[in-house]
Amino acid sequence: MTELAGLSVLRPGPLTTVQDLGRRGAAHQGVPRSGALDEPAHRAANRLVGNPPGAATLETTLGGITVRALGAPLLVAVTGAPAPVRVDGHPAAWGEAVRLPAGATLDVGAADAGVRGYLAVRGGIAVPPVLGSRSTDLLTGLGPAPLRAGELLPIGVPDDAAGRPAAAELVPLPAVPTELVLRLRPGPRADWFLPGSLLALARARYRVAPASNRVALRTEGPALIRARHGELASEGMVLGAIQVPPDGHPVVLLADHPVTGGYPVLGVVPEADLAAAAQARPGTPVRFVPARR
Repeated sequence: MTELAGLSVLRPGPLTTVQDLGRRGAAHQGVPRSGALDEPAHRAANRLVGNPPGAATLETTLGGITVRALGAPLLVAVTGAPAPVRVDGHPAAWGEAVRLPAGATLDVGAADAGVRGYLAVRGGIAVPPVLGSRSTDLLTGLGPAPLRAGELLPIGVPDDAAGRPAAAELVPLPAVPTELVLRLRPGPRADWFLPGSLLALARARYRVAPASNRVALRTEGPALIRARHGELASEGMVLGAIQVPPDGHPVVLLADHPVTGGYPVLGVVPEADLAAAAQARPGTPVRFVPARR
């Protein structure tokens, strides 16, 4: 009998989670979206091993991961934040499909640039889905917990019945930003700030704050000044919303954001710009640029 394929986690890194395309369309039920922060990198990793876009990958944070193939040879690919890749101590390709023999160790080192890497395995990470997604949501606790050393991860069986997807040899990936430029669309609560605050946000220079995480990209820089200081009733939040807490520093909501919030939203960053935000390290300069409609 053939042993089922899997991965043994030898070193989970600072923070590694299972991610797919998230729990979409469920915000009205109070369920956040979650999913890969750098979705293009997640999709690219899946393409390299012939997976559909929604297959679950492992999202690493800064420090990489070490795993061992169990039961069968595996086809793997690492994308996102550039990092050294080794198989049983020998250098292997980043951004390309790599064959991992059964029993071999794959080590993804600390990121040379950027923050989040993606490890895809042919067949996908087959942890049980929760509400239609295998994603870890750090804010609500939905989905599997962040990886721990000694954990065993099941690998799915590729669905060849519908025609085996061809593994791509090369998928173009954008460079990690040295300056984060985020388009800015007007939000619903501009009247809660002094006149001209949206323009002031676009003219100011910010940098990524160390407290940034999967919930939000936090910023440091000039504080925005509110014209109204009362409490705002909680209202629905969308991905990319720019909330302004009492300290006046803009916060851009990312994949694990809450579905409601009580801070005024001055603007919204289009979803297409958020992959770059996922790779911006603390201290990276940030500019908000008014978007053309």
